[in-house]
Amino acid sequence: MAWYSKTWTWFDGEWHEGNPPIMGPRSHATWQGSSVFDGARYFDGLAPDLDLHAARVNRSALALGLKPTQSAEEIVSKAREGIKKFSGETALYIKPMYWAEADGVSTIIADEESTQFCLCLFEAPMGLPEGGLSVTQGAFRRPSIETAPTDAKAGCLYPNNARILKAAKAAGFDNALVLDMLGNVAETATSNIFLAKDGIVKTPVPNGTFLNGITRQRVIGLLRQGGVTVEEVSLRYSDFEQADEIFSSGNYSKVVPVGRIDGRQLQPGPLYRHAREIYMDFANSAKV
Repeated sequence: MAWYSKTWTWFDGEWHEGNPPIMGPRSHATWQGSSVFDGARYFDGLAPDLDLHAARVNRSALALGLKPTQSAEEIVSKAREGIKKFSGETALYIKPMYWAEADGVSTIIADEESTQFCLCLFEAPMGLPEGGLSVTQGAFRRPSIETAPTDAKAGCLYPNNARILKAAKAAGFDNALVLDMLGNVAETATSNIFLAKDGIVKTPVPNGTFLNGITRQRVIGLLRQGGVTVEEVSLRYSDFEQADEIFSSGNYSKVVPVGRIDGRQLQPGPLYRHAREIYMDFANSAKV
């Protein structure tokens, strides 16, 4: 039995069921890490902001020196075609990817003309928000734009996230609040982060160390439209330790609460509940 869930992948002009081989040992991406991806969601007949995720994977490709071969509109169209290959009973992860196949003027530099594309859809149940995540301070930090391609959703960045997450889980937590190189909170190991204090929502200001997430931007916009004050500011770990509420946003589980930070218990609060409710109301306008 395969380790992966039900999967369909569009590659080289046709759909393949399962996990088709798409790279070899000489592929530039295999040994030099020249790959980018994005992730959208399909659940309950909804695919919120699918167009924005498709556009972002093209921007990520350009940031990593690759050459996008599909328009955002083509990616969306192909994703909708792929969705129909599933029963619709289980939520899907929609993952467009680009990578370099060949070396360029050196083995380190990718040949942008060799850029390959695939679109992978697979069954992935939505995370349940009840109870909330437990978090601690991350054992490692986020790099800056001067030290890594943080302006792209690049595969080469994720081993750092993985070691942060592994250390947090070894310490008995679900996730971690990751600091940037200046000691400010950037995000969790897997999502953007918010706090609420005295009726005001605050979230780390995008400073080039983490992606300004699509779901993050959507939540901020929806909260502000509803009259909630949302501040994008530099935040220290102590700000989260003293918060009334903490919640995260991300494509994989959308908007979920944090129920514990270190030894302090938190309850899902009114601003988190409002943020999730208005996001899901928005999502219901994105029927496929």
